Amino acid sequence: VHLGGGAYICGEETALLNSLEGRRGEPRIKPPFPAVEGLYAKPTIVNNVETISNVPWIVANGGASYAAIGPETSAGTRLLSLSGHITKPGNYEIVQGMTWRELFDDLGGGVRDGKALKCWIPGGASAPWFVPSEHLDTPVTIDDIAKNGSMAGSGAVVVMDETTNVVAAAHRIVRFFSHESCGQCTPCREGTTWLERMLWRILNGYGRPMDLDMLLDVADNISPGLRWPPAQTTICPLGPSAVSPIRSIMTYFRDEVEAMVAAGQPMEEGVPVG
Repeated sequence: VHLGGGAYICGEETALLNSLEGRRGEPRIKPPFPAVEGLYAKPTIVNNVETISNVPWIVANGGASYAAIGPETSAGTRLLSLSGHITKPGNYEIVQGMTWRELFDDLGGGVRDGKALKCWIPGGASAPWFVPSEHLDTPVTIDDIAKNGSMAGSGAVVVMDETTNVVAAAHRIVRFFSHESCGQCTPCREGTTWLERMLWRILNGYGRPMDLDMLLDVADNISPGLRWPPAQTTICPLGPSAVSPIRSIMTYFRDEVEAMVAAGQPMEEGVPVG
């Protein structure tokens, strides 16, 4: 057991290896992959702790028994952290295959205070958002989430109700990624900072009509095509992760962003941008 570097970026496998070696927690260019050249240039297997936690059960009960749990392509159980505007937040171990509606209503007790569901993040801050009109009755499986343009990711499900200011939610996520960028790649170091500043402007009444397309343009320079799984101009996926909330609000809630810009006040000389 070794104490890691502590930064979010050290969750990326090669940055984790760098931090274990006592170096800056910066991702490495791949190849070589860790299985070929990892810790101290020796072959190293890096697995998520949730993956490793399944091993004792599989050893005790057999691989066939584990594979029989849940859908064929999403076998076994999955830990989900349900948070946000949900009546019963918490960590839930589920058999994949239930729908999002069943997850929210049967396990989570429904949206808090009887409000309507607006959107949710299906797999951690890096994941593109889902909306009820398109995704509420789709299965919660790794494959189905991927088919719908997002990812199961860390299993951190964040529920947002009808009162949510989506620009504020996106700004909070982008600010996090901007702060946690290791700074090694220019598109991520500069791009996440500018995304944060433009969202701050819109959120504080200083947004300009040009900011809407500029948000997408900067995002496209970090992750060309704005698709998921992302194309990258960076060594690791942290930069494209900051693009996910931008793409999400501009796809599903552009009218709200436009209304916020229209209701704002003119930009005055000397007003800070973030």
